Amino acid sequence: MTSTPHPQRPTAQPPAAHRPAAQPPAAQEPDPHRWRALGVCLAIGFITMLDVSIVNVALPSIERSLDAGASQLQLIVAGYTLAFGLVLVPAGRLGDAHGRRALFLVGLTGFALTSLGAGLAPSDEVLATMRLLQGASAGLLNPQVVGTIQQLFSGYERGRAFGYFGATIGVSTALGPLLGGLIIQAFGAEHGWRWVFFVNVPVIAVVLPLALRFLPRGRPGTSAASARPGRPRLDVPGLVLVAVTTTAVMVPFVITTGESGDDPARWWWLAVAAVLAVATVAWERGYQRRTGAAVLDPRVLGEPSFHNGALLGMAYFAGFTAVFLVTTLYLQQIAGFTPLQAGLVGMPFAIASAVAAQQSGRLVATRGRALVVVGLVLVLTGLVGTDLAIRLVDPPAVGLVVAGTQMVAGAGSGLVISPNQTLTLARVPLDRAGVAGSMLQVGQRVGSALGVAVALSTYYTALAGGVEGGVAAGRALLVTVSLVAVALAVGVVDLVARRRDPEATGGTAGPGASGAGRRAPARAAE
Repeated sequence: MTSTPHPQRPTAQPPAAHRPAAQPPAAQEPDPHRWRALGVCLAIGFITMLDVSIVNVALPSIERSLDAGASQLQLIVAGYTLAFGLVLVPAGRLGDAHGRRALFLVGLTGFALTSLGAGLAPSDEVLATMRLLQGASAGLLNPQVVGTIQQLFSGYERGRAFGYFGATIGVSTALGPLLGGLIIQAFGAEHGWRWVFFVNVPVIAVVLPLALRFLPRGRPGTSAASARPGRPRLDVPGLVLVAVTTTAVMVPFVITTGESGDDPARWWWLAVAAVLAVATVAWERGYQRRTGAAVLDPRVLGEPSFHNGALLGMAYFAGFTAVFLVTTLYLQQIAGFTPLQAGLVGMPFAIASAVAAQQSGRLVATRGRALVVVGLVLVLTGLVGTDLAIRLVDPPAVGLVVAGTQMVAGAGSGLVISPNQTLTLARVPLDRAGVAGSMLQVGQRVGSALGVAVALSTYYTALAGGVEGGVAAGRALLVTVSLVAVALAVGVVDLVARRRDPEATGGTAGPGASGAGRRAPARAAE
């Protein structure tokens, strides 16, 4: 190579000059502000996920203050997560194409305004509307969080970053009832629920200037496969079909309140949903062929590591989110706990989840999908224990027993969320990171909405039928147990597939194909 320097010099210089731009992010200097930017992302993730569960302990107060019925309460809870999920995909596509910083700022502003509107709501209808808009703002934000982590971190740093993100999701969801209970205790049962929403405003006032300072500017990358760089196509019909299909699945659960005379014809909505699902698949395939910009991108869904992880996440969040709601309602409405006491019962879950999630960011690189399977087994053990405690243990001892079983579930949850996120996105190219992250989370949010709708429907129907409170809550918890069991089955199938064909599934570890870390190829080679 050194014997012919002069003839090679004219042709060697252009590739060398262009090499820094062509190299993957792992070969470039890392962003010096990446950990501060991660802190901003975690703060945003915390407040958006907190609002999934913080409203749980406020539901009895909202019911009394606004004279809301069971169906309205379901919409206030499930409407947030549904709107959250439906905005994720277009938001992820816009962030990939135009840069994520501007969408962060728009989403934060919208979240603050809708939180203020929810706190000022004069009726349950207005509150449900504000929750839908609040969820849409959260959906605008979350793909930017996932995409920014993918953009700023690679290799083992990415595993650590997603570990922190997973801890944030688990802790915020589990701490929601406790913080809601503290707020209601401080401001009173009549109007304390309003401050559950008001509290977001000062938090965002602090986070917004930090986002302006530390979040990266510019577009994260382009790809020849991207449709019209700079002017992305938005698959509006596809988005509408996904929304209508999901709504059709939810309708029979949301409209039932357990009142006498309930119409069984509502179950025909599931047949409507099946027809809409077929239409959605047909449209998405055709739109992808024509434009390459379908909402549900087949290039991402075609990755076994992605579709297995996405299905696992959807089933898990459908069960995981509803657990806190059912448990909190039982403790307040049946066992006579105050909102603060009900929130304290969830503290062991939050602590165990945070500790386990912190460790999972390091362990996922060597344990891979097996780590997630172990976590799901622990979650199932904790949920079955919670179900038995609610059915068999009388108040006030039930609070202590449930706290213990929830600690077991929390330890498992910390081993599930962030490792599954890391493994699912392992082989996704950087310029598709926002869309892939949003597709993953739309499954999680839609799963959450469906899980909440089904669990609440089961709970209120049983109560209206004269079933004892502990048994009614136990039936609802069986729904969550079944959903987590589905997630476990998917995890086992994926684990077996990874061990049989690590090349096709991203290996057993897989911190990331785009900047995946030094041990991933070696692991796959084994």
